[in-house]
Amino acid sequence: MAILETKDLRKYYGSGDTQVRALDGVDLAVEQGEFVAIVGTSGSGKSTLLHMLGGLDRPTSGTVLVDGRDIFRLKDEALTIFRRRKIGFVFQAYNLVPVLSVWENIILPVQLDGNRVDTEYTRAVIAALGLEKKLRSLPGQLSGGQQQRVAIARALAAKPAILLADEPTGNLDSKTSQDVLGLMKVTGQRFGQTMVMITHNEEIAQMADRIVRIEDGRIVRR
Repeated sequence: MAILETKDLRKYYGSGDTQVRALDGVDLAVEQGEFVAIVGTSGSGKSTLLHMLGGLDRPTSGTVLVDGRDIFRLKDEALTIFRRRKIGFVFQAYNLVPVLSVWENIILPVQLDGNRVDTEYTRAVIAALGLEKKLRSLPGQLSGGQQQRVAIARALAAKPAILLADEPTGNLDSKTSQDVLGLMKVTGQRFGQTMVMITHNEEIAQMADRIVRIEDGRIVRR
C-alpha cells in the first residue's frame, strides 16, 4: 500500500517565455516501509519535489497524498500540525539548536507538539545511532557525522510515518556518508519508517531499495 503518492504534480514559476517548470506532471508512489532515492542533477526538480512531498511548499496543481490524505486540502495551520506529526525531515544543514544538548535537541519537536516523550523508544533510536555517550554534549562539540546522526534521531523521535532527507550526507566525507546512510537504513527498517532521500550521489543512491530519476521536472525512471 502506498503511504506517499503524487498525482500529476506541477510547480511552475513565472509565466510566458520565462516560465520555469520545476515539476511538470509527476506521478510517484512510495510503499509503506520503502527506502527510495530520488536522483537528479542540479535544477532537475528533485528538491522541489521533496518540498512538495513534505508540504513545505504548495504546488501549482496536482495532488500529494500522505497516508491517504490530500495534504494540500488542509489550511496552513492544519498542514503545519499534520506535517509535524506525520513527516520527519533531515536536511544537509543539521539545523541543531546550538545552546541545547544532544538530548534536548532530539526531544525538542515532540515537546513543541505538546506530547510526552516516549523515553524507551527515543533511547532505542539513540542507541541504534550510537549517540548514548553524547547526550549531554552541545552540537558544537560533535563531528559533522555525529551532528547528522542527532538530526536523524530528532526526526525519528516524533515517530513520523515518513522520513524525508534532503542531501543528508552532502557535508560529510565518503566514509562517514556511507556510515550515516547505513544507520538511516537500519534504523528505518527497525522502527518501520518509510524514507525518501534526494541526492546527486549515485553511490549513495545505491543503498536505497529503489532509485527514481528525475530530469527537467519529470520522472524518467521509477
